[in-house]
Amino acid sequence: MKMNATVISIVFAGILIAGAVFLSNSPASNQPLSNNNVTMENGKQVIEIDAKGGYAPQQTQAKAGIPTILRVATNGTFDCSSALTIPAVGYRENLPPSGTTDIEIPPQKVGATVQGLCAMGMYNFSLKFN
Repeated sequence: MKMNATVISIVFAGILIAGAVFLSNSPASNQPLSNNNVTMENGKQVIEIDAKGGYAPQQTQAKAGIPTILRVATNGTFDCSSALTIPAVGYRENLPPSGTTDIEIPPQKVGATVQGLCAMGMYNFSLKFN
């Protein structure tokens, strides 16, 4: 009888942990769009994203039709968010543990979305161009 109670407790704990992980990594679509991280420098749009334990902000609204620089900042980042992939522009690199990395994004059409994700696919962000 004790064996069954132990197994049930372990399974229940596993379900609780899996649920917590699932909720903490909810899709970016549930996050509000941000444009507070977008500035202009020398005729280019600069979008700043932090990478550590995920990406912040997860959704950014940017202007379509202008050259864009995605500036990714790391600060003691040793998790999978440092292994960044941006399929739309063919980018796949390991970011430095600390510092900033500028990534050129060509001008995008109105309505385009550029998505970035970690190598494991656990964390992601999107840039929506309007």
